[in-house]
Amino acid sequence: MNQATRLKPLFRPGRLLITPVAFTALRANGIPVISVVLRHIAGDWGIVSDEDRQQNDLSITAGLRLISLYRLPDQTRILVLTEWDRSNTTIERLEDVASDSGGREERPASLRYPVWPSESYVEEGRA
Repeated sequence: MNQATRLKPLFRPGRLLITPVAFTALRANGIPVISVVLRHIAGDWGIVSDEDRQQNDLSITAGLRLISLYRLPDQTRILVLTEWDRSNTTIERLEDVASDSGGREERPASLRYPVWPSESYVEEGRA
């Protein structure tokens, strides 16, 4: 008798958010949104690097941000990101987040992630 594999969630995903473009990509590939969420919260990080995989494994207990990356049948890459405080899990296309626009239209500032300055930070009260 074949039994379904039951995956145990490793963390709470918080509020689930998905961009319309990611939702459309999942639907076009016949992938239910819940299957992506279940893989993510069960610790199946998808196609992330070994370094990111190790970081995610540590981040579960340390309370840091968690990142998964899945490739759909049409080669679209779906990014799943859970915030450090587990308040939100966001699903979006990697192509909409990555900065390698390669001539594509620039996203409005309100839709971009912040770019952190490369210079060192100065503590308050010190200069």
